[in-house]
Parts: sequence; structure tokens; C-alpha cells
Amino acid sequence: MSWADVILIGFLIFLVAGVYSSVGLGGASGYLAILSLFSIPHDVMATSALCLNLLVAGMAFWNFRKKDFFSWRLTWPFMVTSIPAAYLGGLCKSSFRVYSLLLGMVLIAAVFRLMMDRRDENQPLNVKIPSLEVAFPVGIAIGFLAGMVGIGGGILLGPLALLWRWGSAKQIAATTALIILANSMAGLLGRFTGGNFRISSLHLFIFMIMAAFFGGLLGSRLGANFFSNRWLKRILSVILALVAIKLFYTSGSGIR
Repeated sequence: MSWADVILIGFLIFLVAGVYSSVGLGGASGYLAILSLFSIPHDVMATSALCLNLLVAGMAFWNFRKKDFFSWRLTWPFMVTSIPAAYLGGLCKSSFRVYSLLLGMVLIAAVFRLMMDRRDENQPLNVKIPSLEVAFPVGIAIGFLAGMVGIGGGILLGPLALLWRWGSAKQIAATTALIILANSMAGLLGRFTGGNFRISSLHLFIFMIMAAFFGGLLGSRLGANFFSNRWLKRILSVILALVAIKLFYTSGSGIR
């Protein structure tokens, strides 16, 4: 891979980390979309995305929690079920066809998440904390898919929580950030145990880490203290939708 590709990947990761962290997400679906465009093996993609997730989601959680948006009551049922499920998902090996279909569905979920209109980021409207009968199965499903595909799960939990009004947008951002952090750790452990832990070349990996750090730092601070840049999220959602279409096409044709 040329240095021009490395710099382009780093720049795109910086943008993704900034936009995603502003709403409490780690950005794994965005990193996967970027890396898929450069013909990187899917095991490397998943491992790299989880590592970047740890960094960005950790910063997002720290910044949203500092502003008192974190609710332990909302978060714990998803954590206790999604963490072991993410570990089990990380143990699974999948074919390129299955992986592409799953990743495509995750990216479509990301599009809906980013396109959602968040009119009031601070005040919850008729908040209804989910019962354990609802939260436990949701946590298991999200965790397993997160570990298998190489994401933190927040991109799946966020839309559900917003649609069902389980908290305000910023409370949900704090919850999803912590869920992503925990599930990324569990997913990485599962991949390591299952022999699926692979990273890219060292210089590319370091460059991605640096880009994610600065993007996540900037985005999470802006998201916790100011309004998010909706137009950036909408542009990103279009990119994710195009990549998802590409993945659906290649999974059907068998070409990368």
C-alpha cells in the first residue's frame, strides 16, 4: 500500500471518528466502510475497527459523562448481556459472502442512525426505561452481531433507543459509548482467542490510531458541549449507503 493510500485512509478515519464520536459512537461501521474500499482482508478490517472503536468510544464516554448525561439504570441491562454475546460473536469465523451481507446491513443501520432528526439533544420526551424482558434479548442480539462483524454495537442500539424513547439523545450517546467500549474489548478478546486477531501493517495501524485519536477527541468534545454538524452526518450517511450497496453487490457476485 502506498503512502498516498495511507494518508487518505488516515484522513477519512479522522473525519469518521469526529462525526461518530459527536453522537457517542465509536465509528466502527465507518472504519469498515473505508477499509473495504482498499481491499483489506476482512479479519484485518474487523480487528482494526474494534481497536479504533476502543479509543474513540472511550473518549466519547468520558466527555458525555463529564456533562452528566450518563444513566447507569439505562445502561446496565445491555452491558451484562451484550458483553458475553460479543465475546461469542468474536469467536465466529464467517465467509466473505456472509461477512459482506452482515456488514452491508450494519451500514444501512448506520445510515438510518445518522439521518435521524435530533430536535432536542438535552431534554428527554416521555422517556420509558426498557424492561429487563426487552433489554436482555436486545443486548444479546446486538452483542453477538457486534463481535462477529467487528463493531461495538452502539450503531444498532442507538436507533432502537431513540425510536422507543429510552432516553434523551445525549443520554443515549453516553450509554452507547460505554456499550461500544465494553463490546469492543469483548470482541477483541474473542477474536484473539479464536485466532481471528489480525492487524494491518504497523505504519498503517499507527497512522489510523493517531487519526482516530484526534478525530475522536475533537468530535466528542463538540458533541458533548455543542450541537452536532448535521450536514456532515448526512454526507457520511450517503457514503455509507453507497458502500453498503457495493457490499451487497459483491457478496452476490463473489467479487471484491
